[in-house]
Amino acid sequence: MTTLESIKEYLQMLNPAELKKNLKDISTQDLIENWDDLSEEEEKVIFRNLPLDMKIDLMDSLSAKDQEDIIRNLTDGGITGIKQLLKEMEPDDLVDIIQSASPDVRKSVWENLSDDVKKEMIFLLKFDEDDAAGLMTPRYIAIKSNITVGQALKFIRGQHAKDVETLYIIYVVDQLKRLIGLVSLRDLLEHEDDEIIKNIMETDIISVNDDTDQEETAKIFITYGFLAVPVVDENNVLLGIVTYDDIIDVIREEQTEDVYKMGAMTGEIEPYLETSIWGMVKKRVPWLVVLLFLGTITTNVLAHYESIVLGAAFLFIFMPVITQTGGNVSNQSSALMIRGLATGEIGRGDMCRILLKEMVIGLLMGLITGAAIFFRGVLFPPEITIFQGVAIAVSLCFVVVFSTVLGAFAPLLIHKMGFDPTVMSGPLLSTFIDVCGLSIYFEITKLILNKF
Repeated sequence: MTTLESIKEYLQMLNPAELKKNLKDISTQDLIENWDDLSEEEEKVIFRNLPLDMKIDLMDSLSAKDQEDIIRNLTDGGITGIKQLLKEMEPDDLVDIIQSASPDVRKSVWENLSDDVKKEMIFLLKFDEDDAAGLMTPRYIAIKSNITVGQALKFIRGQHAKDVETLYIIYVVDQLKRLIGLVSLRDLLEHEDDEIIKNIMETDIISVNDDTDQEETAKIFITYGFLAVPVVDENNVLLGIVTYDDIIDVIREEQTEDVYKMGAMTGEIEPYLETSIWGMVKKRVPWLVVLLFLGTITTNVLAHYESIVLGAAFLFIFMPVITQTGGNVSNQSSALMIRGLATGEIGRGDMCRILLKEMVIGLLMGLITGAAIFFRGVLFPPEITIFQGVAIAVSLCFVVVFSTVLGAFAPLLIHKMGFDPTVMSGPLLSTFIDVCGLSIYFEITKLILNKF
């Protein structure tokens, strides 16, 4: 029996206590994966009968539309259910709901928040949602450097540890709340109670500013493997922390955005099944029209070399191989560069070294693919002469070298100019490679065939 079938079977139970008991046996992840296959009424019944911790996990993972539906259903059922849920949710997650929700849901959420949570949210809403401060939670534990380990542990226990998002790292601040160090919970447990925090705290701190872009913040998590990163203002005052679970969402969004750009699509990122047909058309048509007009340059190239093609029909036969190979090679190079730039492995100062390396790689790949196309053309139908095979092989070699270098150079150049390198990849780069590749192909084959 599948998970979905199990869920639907549980829904047939008339005894609410039995339903609640069985729903506990289903993981939150299974519920998330099957949520869209449930009817609105089924979703309502399931959510009302879930344990509170599962409700919170589910809310954090559902789409904005599903979150709105749940809040509306809870509001219709009375204020008790929604107040209990909102009370336990993290303020940064509530901010996300507020920012994406429709006015009626936004009003419902706001009216059911406590005054303390409202203050936290007003503080968070001051920041740009695409910056580090837009991701942070103000719930963390901060201590002074002049207290003892024993006092720190007592403070942590008395500060309602369950209300903070992470206990692994405790931050050390001065009288002005400026970040001066950090200690791990393990550090506290390993030292004697009378040890002074100043003597054991780590002062080499990696933090982000409140206006640091979320993508740059994600790179820090990826590079160092942190569970949380402190966010400070221009005076190094600790504002909050960004936790790993929020960064996972950022990485997922950035990857989706890159896929959109590499696929020549525009517009906001929305779930596919929740986007209307006209909405999808609007996302895909703009770049498609641009690429259509750029693609017509290829016809101009063919028209320019029409006399050569008519005099040597074999050139037309191998033309798709040339363009496809050039496009594939450039996509490989651009993908490697974009990945390297995204992870921080490649910097702006590495351009010359990378281009030289890609040129050598392109030459080796060009020799291999050139030899392959030569033997393919000479030995298998439609057979061509040795000189014709040499012409095609040499031109393919040049196309591969050119495409390899350009595929690496374009993203690096775009990045150096301060733009997103994913823009210069995919269909846009392939179209440009097609035009240049065909010109190289016809010019080199013309030169060789005229000699022989």
